[in-house]
Amino acid sequence: MFGLETDIFILLAFSILAACAFVNGFHDTANAVATVIYTNSLKPNVAVMWSGFCNFLGVFFGGIAVAMGIVNLLPVEMLIDQDVYHSIAMVFALLFSAIIWNLGTWYFGLPSSSSHTLIGSILGVGLAFTFMPENSTGAGVNWTKAEELFMSLLTSPIFGFALAIIIMFLLRRLLSKPLREVIFSEPKKNQPPPMWIRAILVMTCTLVSFFHGSNDGQKGVGLVMLILIGIVPAHFALNNEVDPAELKGELVRIEQTVGRIDSTKLSASDRVKLNSIHHEIASLRTHIDKPLVNHEIAQEERMDARRSVLLISRNTKTILDNGDATLNVEDKEYLKMQSASGQGIRRYTDYAPDWVILMISLSLGLGTMVGWKRIVVTIGEKIGKQHLTYAQGASAELVAASTIGVSSALGLPVSTTHVLSSGIAGSMVASKGVKNLQGGTIRNIVIAWVLTLPVTMLLSGTLYAFFRWVF
Repeated sequence: MFGLETDIFILLAFSILAACAFVNGFHDTANAVATVIYTNSLKPNVAVMWSGFCNFLGVFFGGIAVAMGIVNLLPVEMLIDQDVYHSIAMVFALLFSAIIWNLGTWYFGLPSSSSHTLIGSILGVGLAFTFMPENSTGAGVNWTKAEELFMSLLTSPIFGFALAIIIMFLLRRLLSKPLREVIFSEPKKNQPPPMWIRAILVMTCTLVSFFHGSNDGQKGVGLVMLILIGIVPAHFALNNEVDPAELKGELVRIEQTVGRIDSTKLSASDRVKLNSIHHEIASLRTHIDKPLVNHEIAQEERMDARRSVLLISRNTKTILDNGDATLNVEDKEYLKMQSASGQGIRRYTDYAPDWVILMISLSLGLGTMVGWKRIVVTIGEKIGKQHLTYAQGASAELVAASTIGVSSALGLPVSTTHVLSSGIAGSMVASKGVKNLQGGTIRNIVIAWVLTLPVTMLLSGTLYAFFRWVF
């Protein structure tokens, strides 16, 4: 397959299977079904199957903006050299570090973030490469993208906590006393809630599951694409569905547009980036202008072409963001479009095959059926001192669905775990104040959240150096 040697093919297959094992079905997806199972609104088997189906739809119809954010966090085209085993070392390091941390937190029932785990693992590999002797570029991490993702992960749980308090306040003020008595009561053992409450909880579970697929599921897609691009770049560095000849007109317009920028008004670093844009456009043209077999760039040139596309896109975005470019509104909008995921020339690099999306969708559903119970118990019983009420469950899931949905539309990853757990905590605080939180559980969750990035970065960086030595 792909013309690979047997040992490389085995390592590739193992990497993809490991990625499916990491995909957070057994961990994060359990959050989506936690309240609907805990409140007896759906039987566990029905809930996880329904959630798995909704996750499938979310992944399949949610686009790939979040997935490409994960792929482009690590400038993989700068990490690839002629030794494919170095690429395998990169893949193994981030996979093993992510799986080790995810399994550990799951075993102790802690709703730790698989999103932080994956991003921390990728950053660790990038930082380790930065200090490798053969690194001549000094770039191991796309720090602009890293800052963007970090802000999204930091602010989303804060927003979820505050929004849950507001929703609980509104419910207490706007509903009549008989309704308040029903929705603020605790679930009765093995007894489903009234039908209208049940419908609301099932609806919120459906929304969280769908948006989880459109966001967290996309991280799995991004991880698999990172593996495929790293190990078999000749086949996956570029989108074979796009004819390279289609880019010729856009390259001409990009060059004309950036040519109107007054370089004397740019900073020294931006002038370097402007020169790089012209250089990469010329380089990309040499690949496109050659006679193309089956409308595809030659396999040995595909990684160079990918690198040129991404550098053109990133450098134009950086120059525009710095605000010194002397362009009219139309020109600025055109260049911004070229740096947007899946648009302009980026449609040639930002993609995922349908089989990858289908594989991740199935992994999410199957993982939920295996590992939901530990996380459900933590969400339902161990965050607050009182058991989760119907109102608290619905409020937390509504917060999670809206936050994740907006983030997916913006192409930003968020942690379903963080948002939902923060929503549960907010609903508990809204009921009886901070004293209603279980200090031990909250402390353990916070410690897991705080440690996730540094531990996974250290672990993946160490493993990357080790695997480079082994391979």
